Amino acid sequence: MAIQEKIKELMDLREKARLGGGEKRIDAQHKKGKLTARERIDALLDEGSFEEFDMFVSHRTHDFGLDKQSFLSDGVVTGYGTIDGRLVYVFSQDFTVFGGSLSEMFAQKICKVMDKAMKVGAPVIGINDSGGARIQEGVKSLGGYADIFQRNIMASGVVPQISAIFGPCAGGAVYSPALTDFTIMSKNTSYMFVTGPKVVKTVTGETVTDEELGGAMVHGSKSGVTHFVAEDEQEGILLIRKLLSYLPQNNLEDPPLAFCDDPIDRLDDSLNEIIPESANKPYDVKDVIHAITDYNEFMEVQRHYAPNMITGFARFNGMSVGIVANQPNYLAGVLDINSSRKAARFVRFCDAFNIPIVTLVDVPGFLPGTTQEYGGIILHGAKLLFAYGEATVPKVTVILRKAYGGAYDVMGSKHLRGDINYAWPTAEIAVMGPRGAVEVLHQKEIAAIENAEERNKYVAEKEEEYRKKFANPYVAAKYGYIDDVIEPRNTRFRIIRALQSLATKKDVNPPKKHSNIPL
Repeated sequence: MAIQEKIKELMDLREKARLGGGEKRIDAQHKKGKLTARERIDALLDEGSFEEFDMFVSHRTHDFGLDKQSFLSDGVVTGYGTIDGRLVYVFSQDFTVFGGSLSEMFAQKICKVMDKAMKVGAPVIGINDSGGARIQEGVKSLGGYADIFQRNIMASGVVPQISAIFGPCAGGAVYSPALTDFTIMSKNTSYMFVTGPKVVKTVTGETVTDEELGGAMVHGSKSGVTHFVAEDEQEGILLIRKLLSYLPQNNLEDPPLAFCDDPIDRLDDSLNEIIPESANKPYDVKDVIHAITDYNEFMEVQRHYAPNMITGFARFNGMSVGIVANQPNYLAGVLDINSSRKAARFVRFCDAFNIPIVTLVDVPGFLPGTTQEYGGIILHGAKLLFAYGEATVPKVTVILRKAYGGAYDVMGSKHLRGDINYAWPTAEIAVMGPRGAVEVLHQKEIAAIENAEERNKYVAEKEEEYRKKFANPYVAAKYGYIDDVIEPRNTRFRIIRALQSLATKKDVNPPKKHSNIPL
């Protein structure tokens, strides 16, 4: 065969591989509002940067008539490329080939890119659109999933792992995304569940749709499984690109430093007025976040889940940071099971990848009640406590208003190795709120006053006395638990100076195999 004929054969095979399951199935994919596996990669990576692996791989199964059905690439497109010039490894499942079902060779292709990413220290992005295990391959398919899971576990805390769910993701397939750092789902076209609606109906008698059982908003707001809910795939892809801009390539590098001409000493006078006169009146802590960050930008993580706790990424003078903040606008910013879990995982991610943590505190305590206690609030609250205490990255905390009881300790306090802890003049640091404290401290005196009017007057006086004594930052400052009380409008400048001073911080934990976080 002449060289030209061999080159033509190569080109023909490449063209065949790029067609996946064929034109009809590609059209069907588009009609569902979904991109193909290759279109997703093209949209995600810098133009012309994609280098593909294993284009000519096909399955090795002969049972159930599969010997007569074979497609090049075998249902997943894998390789590497760049995002904003930075190396990433990627795999994109192809629903047009056997419904994106995972085979032995399909899994081997994914494992190959994950292994390479670990060797060179680059993020892994997985785009999921699959009907699950390829039933015809039996245990080989199941083994393939487990091989991927093992690599997810080994890569955890070493390179960032991001999962995009742009179609079905069911059964064992859900556990790989669950093991990664961030999951993105698209509205109306993606769903995740361990068992589908048919099995649910058979086992429990419950009638439920794909969307109700495992749609993007269900996992974005109820379960917390997904971190970002995108309107469509294009928005999901843009979210991945933006998210990566805050992250380092691996755990041995620092996050990229962005250019910043937003003045570090920019004052925001609105912050001096943002805390309401009444201690029980809410305000939006996101207004504080936007006022102090570079260009007022903030990328929120898990926006729809546990909204009493805000988590996300921002920059201070070009430095990437993770922000954790109580949200007084929702449940008074109280700590509960979901918000503790949400913040704990975020803090641990930031610590794993050398991202400093800025904590904004306005917390009245832990949510009381049987639902929380039976659900294990003690263990879940301990997760957040553990995460802050374990973290060795720079930690800067600003107490805006309330910091009551154990919640004061948990939210990045000096006692959990907080590096620089500030308070606004409006800060109230105490074991509990004035009302509760008075009812405990003066229980007998209050009970002895029979006249209701006199009793209320006595309680009000004692509340004011307690407030003057404890509901301020100066008692904590007296003991050095607060490094300084700062003017609210100057918060941006003080945080940036704090982060600059901590740039060379070194902190280590005792040698151990691993810790035993209260799961």
